[in-house]
Amino acid sequence: NLYIGWNSLTTLDVSSNTALTNLACDENPLTTLDVSSNTALTELHCAQNQLTTLDVSSNTALTYLRCPYNQLTTLDVSSNTALTYLNCISNQLTTLDVSANTALTYLRCENNQLTSLDVSSNTALTNLGCHSNQLTSLDVSANTALTQLECPDNSLTNLDVSNNTALTYLNIGDNPLGSLDVSGNT
Repeated sequence: NLYIGWNSLTTLDVSSNTALTNLACDENPLTTLDVSSNTALTELHCAQNQLTTLDVSSNTALTYLRCPYNQLTTLDVSSNTALTYLNCISNQLTTLDVSANTALTYLRCENNQLTSLDVSSNTALTNLGCHSNQLTSLDVSANTALTQLECPDNSLTNLDVSNNTALTYLNIGDNPLGSLDVSGNT
């Protein structure tokens, strides 16, 4: 484990630390982070840096990825099939493909530039936050385990939550919805 957050690190070389399973380097001014040699990583925390790219394709053991408040324009998590937790809020993502991440229970991708989000493969999701994007539709019919759904500040005109009977928290404010049926969400 390596915890080096809240410093002034501009570079970080962990290429020789091949046994590393947990890396937390939050709140540093890092512009690059190379974790390609860290194939044993299960947790990566790199929030509030200045990262423009993040390659986690070699980190197939990752279950937890927290990379919010960076400057990422892309994030490829297709190799990270063990992921249960993904937080990539407040980046510059225009697309996010989570179709390979069927173990995801927690997904937060708010405050990006997403125009679509397909969560139909993520049937284990219990927490989904995708507000402050540019979504015009959101299909959560396959996400029957959802207990928390936050999707305000989008362009949603319709939202069907009839299959989401486990919901305990729903926030869909600031959308042009014409109607909403929550009669089954007891």
